[in-house]
Amino acid sequence: MSPLNDIKNLDDIKLLVDTFYAKVQQDDLIGPIFNEKIGNQWPAHLERMYRFWQTILLEEHTYSGSPFPPHKHLPVAKEHFNRWMEIFTETINTLFEGTLAEEAKLRAKNMAEMFFYKIEYFRNGGRNFFEN
Repeated sequence: MSPLNDIKNLDDIKLLVDTFYAKVQQDDLIGPIFNEKIGNQWPAHLERMYRFWQTILLEEHTYSGSPFPPHKHLPVAKEHFNRWMEIFTETINTLFEGTLAEEAKLRAKNMAEMFFYKIEYFRNGGRNFFEN
C-alpha cells in the first residue's frame, strides 16, 4: 500500500468533506440529526463545508460567517460529538497523512469541544455545567 499524502488543495478538501458527510448521513447515531436539519440542502451544506475547511486548513479565505449558530439548538449530547469526532478522525486517517491532516483533527476536536460547551451553556440558561 502506498503512503498517504497530506491535504494540499481544494480537491483534497472536497474528498475529505464528501467522504466524511457520506459516512455521517449513514450513521445510526448522528445521521438522523444531520439529515433532518439539512434536509434537501446537502449540496449547499457541502459547498459551505468546502469553504470552511479551505479557509481553516489552506488559509484561502473563502468562508465567511459564524459556524456555531446553526448548531445552537440541535438535540445533541456528548455522545453525538464523540461519534462525529470518531468519524472525522477515521476519515482523515483513511485518506491523508501529514501536518495538515493532523491540524484538521486538532481543529475538529477543538471545535467539537467548544460547540458542546456552548450548546450546554445555552441549554442551561446561560450557566455552564460547572456552576451550581
